[in-house]
Amino acid sequence: MDILWALSLVLLAVGLLVLWLARRTRAASGLPPGRIIAADMGGWKRLEQPLFSAAYGLTGRPDYLVASGSRLVPVEVKSGRAPEQPYPGHILQLGAYCLLVEECYGQRPVCGIIRYADRAFEVDYTPGLRAEVLATLERMRADLARGEPARSHEEARRCARCGYLAQCDQGLA
Repeated sequence: MDILWALSLVLLAVGLLVLWLARRTRAASGLPPGRIIAADMGGWKRLEQPLFSAAYGLTGRPDYLVASGSRLVPVEVKSGRAPEQPYPGHILQLGAYCLLVEECYGQRPVCGIIRYADRAFEVDYTPGLRAEVLATLERMRADLARGEPARSHEEARRCARCGYLAQCDQGLA
């Protein structure tokens, strides 16, 4: 009987250790508590189709979509180290995912998360961010209609990876 008691205690300790490690790993991931609905990371629980909004002509697939309580939270993962504040382009990308979640699931996310290699930022999905996403989409469409892609000529690294580099006479690279 003593062996069964000791074995039970060992199994309980192992179970608690595994639970602790799982919670620690989840906290380090930057994901909010909740059930992962979809992940675009490594093919696990991948969304069958990307999120699509016919109303806005927008398609996208967040890296994670987490059901946290009754709300959905899109999560975008970036491989680089975190800046002091999320980059404006990253915030707009996350805002676009929030807009897609709102359109596809019929519920407006309260926030989204940008996860850098060493830090995560929770970004509120405000009416202002939503309006900025829509205004950016309009500017992008206007640029494309004129045949003038919007370019940044301030960052040589981004310029070197630009899809329009071969046609650009203003390139930094």
